[in-house]
Amino acid sequence: MKAVRLEDLEEAARGHLPEAAYDYFAGGAGDEVTLRDNREAFGRVRLLGRVMRDVSNRSLETTVLGTSLSMPVMIAPVAMQKMAHDDGELATSRAAAKAGTLMTASSLATTSLEQIAEAADGPRWFQLYVYKDRGLTADLVRRAETAGYRAIVLTVDGQVWGRRDRDLRSAFTLPPGLTMANFADAGLNTLPNKDGQSGLASYITSQLDPSLDWNDLARLVASTHLPVVVKGVLHSDDARLAVAHGAAGVFVSNHGGRQLDGSPATMDVLESVVDAVAGRAEVYLDGGVRRGTDVIKALALGARAVAIGRPVIWALASGGERGVSQMLSMLREELDVALALCGANSPAELERSLVV
Repeated sequence: MKAVRLEDLEEAARGHLPEAAYDYFAGGAGDEVTLRDNREAFGRVRLLGRVMRDVSNRSLETTVLGTSLSMPVMIAPVAMQKMAHDDGELATSRAAAKAGTLMTASSLATTSLEQIAEAADGPRWFQLYVYKDRGLTADLVRRAETAGYRAIVLTVDGQVWGRRDRDLRSAFTLPPGLTMANFADAGLNTLPNKDGQSGLASYITSQLDPSLDWNDLARLVASTHLPVVVKGVLHSDDARLAVAHGAAGVFVSNHGGRQLDGSPATMDVLESVVDAVAGRAEVYLDGGVRRGTDVIKALALGARAVAIGRPVIWALASGGERGVSQMLSMLREELDVALALCGANSPAELERSLVV
């Protein structure tokens, strides 16, 4: 079947992935209520497009933290991409650069942050988990600075790992030959697989620091010349606290439905976070974005840009770098048509009145 939408890519990818790898990428926490709701929430929002407006001079360009993008769609941090394709993060980095957009590299990548940076000259952010070994955490920040990353994306909803039934059933671990490349020197680049439990869950429990608090954010902001984006915010009060402690951006995210099952869809809380931030920082959203109209809806409610994760993996698994490029092109075309049909020439023209 010819893929004509992002959701078509998943079925094609499934034939290329071992079952445990597919379940890791596709799955969510618990009963996967939040995983499903992320997608369904976009269907609860309607677009009230404007007509009789000259839309003959359209541009999808925007900026995030001063970096120019060809469209308001970024690539979210996704771990262990070499499970999907031998080129893994290198292919994703190249495709993002060719598309004129931004890739966020995961701490738990199967390619080192330096190799990802060397693969292409596009803009990059680095996603950071806080380890119990704070020296190791600081070293990751220094490495990202040296390698030319433009922001640190601090993930704050993963210090205690969500209970992911699919990973428990498969006793998930990295396939032979793959490692978490950023931690080779620290000896923390493999996943334990004890007593049939999820190796990733065991790793997170043993290595990440559950005492993370807002003072840690302030210290991180003070320790780096890079802007810090806080990822994993759903509550408006947390958005205010993030800004108060120095965040330059706030990512409305529930970790793709992979942490606290039963938490709200990101689209359902986006507007409250935007209101809480009140223009003092940029706001981004991930979770369930599959259509150009989804992007329009998020931007009309105040997001500066959105990020996509699973569609990148499905495209990577079935087509490598070319697949990711084609997926981004598909989404770009949908977004351009939706922009025109809403009566706008640029993302900056999308207003709250467009959504009902």
